[in-house]
Amino acid sequence: MNQSMSLDISAIRVGKIKLLASAHLPGVDLAGTQLSEADFYQANLVGVNFVGANLQKATLRANLRGADFTGADLREADFRNADLRGAIFMDAQVRGASFAGAFLNGAVLNNLDLSGADFRGADLRGVNFTRTILFQAEFSSANLAGADLSQADLEEANFTGAILRGTNLQRANLLCAIVDRADFNGAILTDACLQGTPLDSVN
Repeated sequence: MNQSMSLDISAIRVGKIKLLASAHLPGVDLAGTQLSEADFYQANLVGVNFVGANLQKATLRANLRGADFTGADLREADFRNADLRGAIFMDAQVRGASFAGAFLNGAVLNNLDLSGADFRGADLRGVNFTRTILFQAEFSSANLAGADLSQADLEEANFTGAILRGTNLQRANLLCAIVDRADFNGAILTDACLQGTPLDSVN
């Protein structure tokens, strides 16, 4: 049986059902729902509307392609290995969230506070990070080719072994960033702050 047929969507919307592992809910409207600590492990949530939802500490290791998290509370949410291609995070609260190994191609994460966020091994090609605070963020082994990090705060961020080919870093703050073995071929570094960043260790 299709699991979406057996789930009470109205009960999910008021937060009565939070164990939703492997649920099939593509395109469902969950805007404004109270789903803190909900478990969506391996669920199909393609195109789901999570605008303004409370998903603090939720397990979102799921198919979230094209999901809308505008204004959502995603603090300490677990997005490890999730498919977030084309997802929107405008005005979301995302501090403490983990995106390690996630696929975020073309996602919108600009104007956010992602201090200390974990993007290790993530696919971040073409992601919009403009003006985002990424202080001490973890990007080791991540693929940031073609991403837009213009005016982003990347102070003390870790790019060890990361790919930044063609990445836009115009006016970005890379103060004391760790860039050991990173690939910056074709990256745009116009007016970027590189003080304390040892570029002799990069490609």
